[in-house]
Amino acid sequence: MTTTTTEPTAAGPGVPAPAPGVPTPPGPPAPGRGSGGGGAQPARADRPVRGVPRGALGVVDVLVLAGAVLAALSPLLPVYGGSVLLAPVLGGVLLGVAVGVLSAWARWSPPVTTAVLLAATVVLGGPLATPDQTVGGAVPTLASMVSVVRGAALGWKDVLTLQPPLGGSGWLLVPPFLLAVVGTAVAVRLALGTSRAAPAAALLPPVALAGAVLLGTHTTVAPVAVGTATALVLLVWASWRSGRLRARRPVALVLLVALAGAGGVAAGTVVDAQRDRYVLRDALVPPFDPRDYASPLSAFRKYVKDDDTVELFTVQGLPEGARVRLATFDRFDGVVWNVAGDGSSRASGEFRRVGEVVSEQAVAEADEVEASGTGGDRVEVEVRVDGLTGVWLPTVGDSVSVRLGDTEAQSRLRFNDATGAAVLTGGLDEGLTYTLDAVVPAEPDDEQIGSAGARDLDLPEPQGVPDAVPSAAGDAAREAETPVQVARALEQTLSERGFFSHGQTDQGDYPSLSGHGADRVGALLGGELMVGDDEQYASAMALMAREMGLPARVVMGFVPGADEDGDAADAAQAPAADPDAPVVVTGADVHAWVEIAFEGYGWVTFDPTPPESQTPQDEQETSQSDPEPQVAQPPPPPADPVEPPSDDTDQPQTQDSDDSGAFALWQRVVLGVAAGSGVLLLLLAPFLVIAALKARRRRRRRRDPVPLNRVVGGWQEVLDLATDLRRDVDPVATRREGARALDRAFTTAPEPEDTGRRKSKAPRPVAAPGPAGAEAGAAVVALADRADAAVFGASTPTAADAREFWAQVDGALARMRAATPRKERWRGRVTTRSLRRSERRRARVAARAVRATGTGGRGSGRRERRARRADGADG
Repeated sequence: MTTTTTEPTAAGPGVPAPAPGVPTPPGPPAPGRGSGGGGAQPARADRPVRGVPRGALGVVDVLVLAGAVLAALSPLLPVYGGSVLLAPVLGGVLLGVAVGVLSAWARWSPPVTTAVLLAATVVLGGPLATPDQTVGGAVPTLASMVSVVRGAALGWKDVLTLQPPLGGSGWLLVPPFLLAVVGTAVAVRLALGTSRAAPAAALLPPVALAGAVLLGTHTTVAPVAVGTATALVLLVWASWRSGRLRARRPVALVLLVALAGAGGVAAGTVVDAQRDRYVLRDALVPPFDPRDYASPLSAFRKYVKDDDTVELFTVQGLPEGARVRLATFDRFDGVVWNVAGDGSSRASGEFRRVGEVVSEQAVAEADEVEASGTGGDRVEVEVRVDGLTGVWLPTVGDSVSVRLGDTEAQSRLRFNDATGAAVLTGGLDEGLTYTLDAVVPAEPDDEQIGSAGARDLDLPEPQGVPDAVPSAAGDAAREAETPVQVARALEQTLSERGFFSHGQTDQGDYPSLSGHGADRVGALLGGELMVGDDEQYASAMALMAREMGLPARVVMGFVPGADEDGDAADAAQAPAADPDAPVVVTGADVHAWVEIAFEGYGWVTFDPTPPESQTPQDEQETSQSDPEPQVAQPPPPPADPVEPPSDDTDQPQTQDSDDSGAFALWQRVVLGVAAGSGVLLLLLAPFLVIAALKARRRRRRRRDPVPLNRVVGGWQEVLDLATDLRRDVDPVATRREGARALDRAFTTAPEPEDTGRRKSKAPRPVAAPGPAGAEAGAAVVALADRADAAVFGASTPTAADAREFWAQVDGALARMRAATPRKERWRGRVTTRSLRRSERRRARVAARAVRATGTGGRGSGRRERRARRADGADG
């Protein structure tokens, strides 16, 4: 008596183990969502990694892919400034893992997975990517959801056009958050879905890496180490998941690891050495050019006329005696002082787009000043714009960061590293508020500067300099020995010998023309009497300093609290009780001064304007009361005062034309549509991948070099479409049996599908068959007969036979889709049911069928059915 030993097998516990050499019969199909009230459906293909539990395999997949996505996004660290990127990226990866695992566990279809992923991204994107729009940084709000949606469309443009480091204001963190959550979710879902699609998940981290590199800068985080580690891990994991990696082949394993490591090191070295690596931000040039706007120095008298009747802006936290910079000019063209735009990074007219943080170098220098306690004071100043117009943004000292209260205004901020000036494209809006984190440098005195030389700077040469400038500069600095003594002599000569007047004759001022061009400076220095205000004296001293070889520039700004002599108010006049009280800046606080650069000390301020109390009228009265022959009396004022030209005193209007505004609007629309298309393409990526896999499978079958294989592949295409349309066929049935089953499925009303729902829920209704179903069934039956004739016939099919067969296949597929309700038809296009079958197993069945039939003959059908049953695949 022979005892049969039972062991646990793939078919289930208690099933007798097959004898050696006997093919293992297929076990009962696993229960699932089959058609016909919980019937059987083809079992899901076993994973190729043997000996590894399913749970452990999923954990390895999640850890490898999540780590690869994190490493792929590391090039964005320098873009955002480091730690600010950790929350959106880590949170996005965890959120993507959660959605991918839940989708695989619940076996959601791609549309359901996309909807869940989209909802989770919008809701949870607030605490992770836009925390400033949430309650307490953790509770999402409607504003945070809107910011995530707008950031998905507009954030990419801001990331590319803002100058790093970007910080985390507004929706700037939304793009890396989307890369993390979408890349991780798609990769995990593919890895946990089917064994055939699992290796394709290794492509998602490189895609995320490509996006991070394009959005990044030329400086990355350890490119050699990151590239090598990522490539090595993904290559080994993909080989292992596809079943092609065997530990019993040590030589091949060592070669694979060495090849991956060498390739990663070589690629990383090339990338690291390629200093001109292409990044998208290099191809995008901000369209702002300050030279398209009139120089604000030409509107100096406009601010003077407003005096204290118009509140320009309010500043809070400004140190006592500190100056507010509006604009800096280093180019003189004979008419006005303006900014230079020679294309270099040091040009005063080259404004780059920045985020909250101006630059990493500015942060490092500010931290050093604050730690040492020397070289200046670290301050935080709050500014609110009231009546100030134009594009120039008031700044204080050396700015470290500029945080605007409006996200849209933050995107319009531009900064110049050479001068420290800032502009807001589109102009200032009343009520605009922003916070400046800056360092107010300590001003060195003449003794500290000593014999320090002038800095060698590449400043534009002045054009159209009047002849009076060289002679006046030589006379003033005749006895000076050091550069600082030359600068101080020029300042004292203008301040002590000149007279002050704004030219407002209706208010009793001495006549004085506005402007600071060559004619006006020549009249100031070459006339019998020097009369003017900050605009003329600053321009004259800057030109005189340039003649003496000193790098000089003109600055226009405001000095709140200055007395009538132009000096800062003393401590007694300042509100000592509340030094942080808001200070209202008006036109009476407008000033212009000169800055000269010295080696080791930077730019030093000089005020050549005479005190406001030093007027020609006062000097004339003093001379008449104490006449002395040796003192030259100033000439009497002319009988008819000369009114200043209205063109010079008016504030220049520099509004953009309608055409440029329309172009900017269309540009924003195009960029928004492009960004939205990119997001839509990213969300549709799973569906596109599924369609591409099915198209590749169909093309491979139709173009097989063996005509017989084309015929077999055509019938498999029919079975795959039936599987996608949820009309499954017994995997061990012959072609004619399968065709008759499909004929019954299309011509008879199927029972409602049992999906394991609660009994309280009504079953899903199924559409009744119609004439299209009968046509589909007849087409499938005819196709099965012709396939059997081609496979088991006496002659081998030719290429022409295969083409005719595939034409009949196309007709049958079209009739099958026409006989299916629209909802089921569209779901069949995006489902992965037919992709879950092992392509390798179907290939072996086809090969055995060809070998078994040969040129035809008896027993060929029996041999094919035996091979088909042995492999458990559909024929």
